[in-house]
Amino acid sequence: MAYTALEKMRRINEKRFGRDVGPMQPGLFDGAEDGFDLKSAALRFLHERCEDLRFDRLIDAEEARTGRFHGTSAGPNQIPYNMQMDIDRLCLERELERFIDSGATQDAYTVYYCFLEMFLGNCSKSKEIMEILSEYETNGSSLLMKHRDHFSHSVYVFTLGLAIYETNENFRRAFNAFYAFDLDGKNREQDHAAAHFFLEFWGLTSLFHDIGYPFELCFEQVISYFEADDEARGVKTPYIIYRNTSAMTELGPQARERFWQLFGRSFDSLDEVLAFDVAGKLGAAYGFSEEDMREILRKKAVSPESFCYYMDHAYFSAMRLYRELIEAMGIDVPGSAAHPEALKKAYIDALSAIALHYDLFSYSIAFTAERDGPGLSMNLHPLAWLLMLCDELQCWDRTAYGRNSRSELHPMGVEFDFRGNRLIARYLYDEEEQEKIDAYLWAYATWKRTGKPGKAPKLKAYSDMAGEKKKFLRDIERLVDTAGIPLTIVCDTAPVNRGSKHVYLSNSSFLHLHDFAVALNARYAHEGEEDEVNMEAIESEFAALSLEYKLANIHQVGSFSRYLNTIHCFYTDRPVDFDMVTEFSPNEIRRIAPMEHARWVREHAAMGWRNDDVYEREPTPGSVEEKEWRRMLREQTRCHMRCMDGEPSDAQIIRHFRELTDEEKALDSLPLNSMLKLIKRYDGLRIYRYADALDQKDEAAERE
Repeated sequence: MAYTALEKMRRINEKRFGRDVGPMQPGLFDGAEDGFDLKSAALRFLHERCEDLRFDRLIDAEEARTGRFHGTSAGPNQIPYNMQMDIDRLCLERELERFIDSGATQDAYTVYYCFLEMFLGNCSKSKEIMEILSEYETNGSSLLMKHRDHFSHSVYVFTLGLAIYETNENFRRAFNAFYAFDLDGKNREQDHAAAHFFLEFWGLTSLFHDIGYPFELCFEQVISYFEADDEARGVKTPYIIYRNTSAMTELGPQARERFWQLFGRSFDSLDEVLAFDVAGKLGAAYGFSEEDMREILRKKAVSPESFCYYMDHAYFSAMRLYRELIEAMGIDVPGSAAHPEALKKAYIDALSAIALHYDLFSYSIAFTAERDGPGLSMNLHPLAWLLMLCDELQCWDRTAYGRNSRSELHPMGVEFDFRGNRLIARYLYDEEEQEKIDAYLWAYATWKRTGKPGKAPKLKAYSDMAGEKKKFLRDIERLVDTAGIPLTIVCDTAPVNRGSKHVYLSNSSFLHLHDFAVALNARYAHEGEEDEVNMEAIESEFAALSLEYKLANIHQVGSFSRYLNTIHCFYTDRPVDFDMVTEFSPNEIRRIAPMEHARWVREHAAMGWRNDDVYEREPTPGSVEEKEWRRMLREQTRCHMRCMDGEPSDAQIIRHFRELTDEEKALDSLPLNSMLKLIKRYDGLRIYRYADALDQKDEAAERE
């Protein structure tokens, strides 16, 4: 019973209506119950191990006592609070499934969105982080010699960690021992508590481990301008350093007090906190002191010459995430209600894991002039160990932005097998690149046959993985102790499948994606008053929605690129020389509406909704407003008259749409022009037409 609150509501409804009306128990996809591939293992973790995630027993008891629900669905107080928590977890499960299937950046965005909403509160507080990282990667990184995507990469890293926790008993025991959870796995409640704890703090560690990349990108852009090799960088080229980093690292009075409570020590900066934490975990094993670590961290931003003229994004990622955390908790934020008790030791574990994952561990702790290893043990710092392992393994399906990166051969996919506490990874390269692979293999064989003159031929990253020295595998085994998860790396070729990413002409930043969703949500309530509506009001209306309904708007926005493509339109936040669309024609709306209905049907089916009109036939209590009463029943049963059961085909959905009443069809079409007017209230985002509008002849041809 994975979703216990949904099941509890189902039993209540069965008593109320005299039959089983729902909500139905959402299931895993076929084969996931006992599968050991990446998708099965990661989703099984969310579906089964995370049962009762974020439940509040006190609220549940109060609801039972008063008969008043505290959960939000389409509106506030419609469903039990724990039922809302179950639906939130189902949202995360479905969004992660969508991302694993597509690898698309937009689907990575919704995984971030779910996590932020669930564990940091309102996502709008932190959406700027995602915006900055996305903007820098797509615009700034093309100036670099080497750079690949870090946005989707981080969600893949997150997914890998979930799969390893789910399938690897050795890591689970190490993690549970480190955080004082039950070790034998027989205590079901403890097992769930450990999984909940892991999800939150592994999510923070993995999803935000690269958010400091803009600091490294700026540094590398200057170096790349001179196209310097490793020996010349910094020595014969200018380089930049950062000042005023105390704006990120300095602790306010509330934070100081909280750290005193947590550690019994006085700290003035986050550098000092991290030095204390890292030295406490790794100092004895690697022979360094807290003072040594404090000096290393002090130099990170201001002395790149101490680190071979490299700027460590991991250090800045930890600093940036810390600021987000304390702002979300209101700590030392003027005018905010502070919750310093929410800052736990495990947050510092996540921050130190992030700080360690790149140069700090490799070049300042484990492998220095004074010492050489060993690789990090999962027992010393489970989060750091897992991050370093997954960060190295995740080298497939990453968009190449840098000039050299775009011409290199990288794996496009991977197949994992996590059985037996081992990990077998079969990395897949584009079979169209076989000629390039054959040329490398021939050059390497010739190099060996002729006595190995000069440097060995290379084909990054293929030669590191498939070469006889197995450099990719050896580097991982040198970095982390893999005794608890023996690795096998295999290389192969396969045909490319680019269709899963659904790339269309429409393009926009994630910040505008959120704005677009806000406008879509407001289109019903504010039709006819678009020019006068208060934008803060519609932002507040959107913020008050449950996660499920926020995502519904975001997914509709995400589908708009496909809809607009069929009517010769696109949206962008950049100025272009095309006709701006101020109103959709009736033919265009008629073309879009069935597509939107199909999206709506499939989305509701994935979230466990089913077809029934029971909420329309239940008698209304005399003291309750009828419309609100029926909406509440609809959310509690998760039934809807417009839903379709099973897995309907495209043709069946279109027939279903044609059978709807005009009023029901209008729900998919009429507010679209209202939304266009609201979009104009936001700076930048506009819809354009790149061909003539559809006319009656086009529509008739389309019907035929």
